[in-house]
Amino acid sequence: MTESLYPASTPEIANMKKDLAPAQYEAFRNFSRAVFAEGALPEKTKQLIAVAVAHVTQCPYCITGHTKLAASKGASPEEIMEAIWVAAEMRAGGATAHSTIALHTLIADTHDADGKAGD
Repeated sequence: MTESLYPASTPEIANMKKDLAPAQYEAFRNFSRAVFAEGALPEKTKQLIAVAVAHVTQCPYCITGHTKLAASKGASPEEIMEAIWVAAEMRAGGATAHSTIALHTLIADTHDADGKAGD
């Protein structure tokens, strides 16, 4: 398959974003620079966090960009993959935790079907 599901992020698209909402564009860029600047967490760590979050939010542009940035900040392929596995566990953990809702629903429905008060 040669066609991508997501269109390429090009300089022309970036310029459109900037031209159509310059104040917001610049505010977002400044916020991004501040967030990823060296601080209590090193830049490499912040980029590894971003790689993991990008996988949870499933943003292909963020996955590509932050993977490249993490590598440029010294993250090894092994560290990047471990960050991705952390994201996978957290996403699966959310589904597992939310199964409590389904189980409570089943219990309540069973009690209602038996003529007993649901909890």
